[in-house]
Amino acid sequence: MREKQIEFFWDAASPYSYLAATRIEALAARSGATVLWKPFLLGKAFEASGNRMPASVPAKAKYMSADLQLWARYYREPLNFPKLFPINSVLPLRCACAAEALGDQAKFALAVLRAYWVDGADITQPQAIETAADNAGLDGALLLQHSQTQAAKDLLRANTDDAIRRDVFGAPTFFVGETMFWGNDRMALLETVLADQLPA
Repeated sequence: MREKQIEFFWDAASPYSYLAATRIEALAARSGATVLWKPFLLGKAFEASGNRMPASVPAKAKYMSADLQLWARYYREPLNFPKLFPINSVLPLRCACAAEALGDQAKFALAVLRAYWVDGADITQPQAIETAADNAGLDGALLLQHSQTQAAKDLLRANTDDAIRRDVFGAPTFFVGETMFWGNDRMALLETVLADQLPA
């Protein structure tokens, strides 16, 4: 039997990606699935789809602030909206691509997401990324070095192109096969489909 796989498109600049990241591996384990972490540039997907970030719409921004805190309490995870928002997430996402090559992408992703969405670190800066990676038991300096390789840059570009090709318009977005689930709040539905309790 072919192993089930969840493709998880995430961007470090997305608070809902952070929330989903704290739960996706446990969900996959319950479902007998593996997670393919796919860092991508959400801004490029916004451009391609004609979408824009919720925080740019005043009514959505007001709702989102309360909604994020509800989800954080529901998950029993800390979340502190950073002073620096939005950010250019290219560097942390390239580091995530480098972490994939080194076999540590899930660990790095959680580290950098928590550094930004819990500690308020400026993850556009190499030192903040290196510190987050080191604190997670990774080699931050090595990750930063590998993030500047053409392979890391190409992987981020390929993930972003793949997301756009598949009509991704927000983050987090998950795929099981070609069935798309958008948003942290779709994870229960995703798990039900993985359990073959609901045909996709």
